[in-house]
Amino acid sequence: MTAAMEYIYERMNMTHRIFKRTIDILGAIAGLAATAPLLPFVAFAIKMETAGSVIVKLPRVSMGKVVHVYKFRSMIKDAHKFKAGLVARNERGDGPFFKMKNDPRLTAVGKILRKFRLDEFPQLINVLRGELSLVGPRPHEPGEVIHYPDEHKHLLLAKSGVTGLSQVSGASSLPFRKELELDSFYVKNQSIWLDAKIIAKTASIIFTDPTAV
Repeated sequence: MTAAMEYIYERMNMTHRIFKRTIDILGAIAGLAATAPLLPFVAFAIKMETAGSVIVKLPRVSMGKVVHVYKFRSMIKDAHKFKAGLVARNERGDGPFFKMKNDPRLTAVGKILRKFRLDEFPQLINVLRGELSLVGPRPHEPGEVIHYPDEHKHLLLAKSGVTGLSQVSGASSLPFRKELELDSFYVKNQSIWLDAKIIAKTASIIFTDPTAV
């Protein structure tokens, strides 16, 4: 076990891990149950607008390995193939993370899904599988995390979250290093109470300003 991994586990004792995992399972089940009546309509809308699968599996890094995060498809089929041609229009020029407000790959249905964060709900399946937590560092692509500075590489070993401190503190509008600093702060100071505050703030943002997460 690496020193970074040992550090993470020192900050997260057995009782905390069991409690956090219990909250993850209960929260994921509650979230899936609450949104179940809406999901068939979302799937139908996606399928009717454009060709391609309803659910996409996106490679992200969590707990030191690549996991495939589930999301409702909000872009055209094979959108990743067009990313290279859009890099010059990246609005986050301070680091490797890609953000484009008016991404031409987004579908009309996809814009609505993202506005209300509906594309994110399939990630609760990843939470049930133990690949993500409800709260944790933001999960990033394998090609992005290789650019993490040394002082933030410990984030690669933490369990990523559906939401987190960086997501409720500016999300993709944050500078590259600021996002990593916030996620590092969370890992080093994580607690059930901090998780509760982040979840409450996430819910508040979704209902008052869904574009801010």
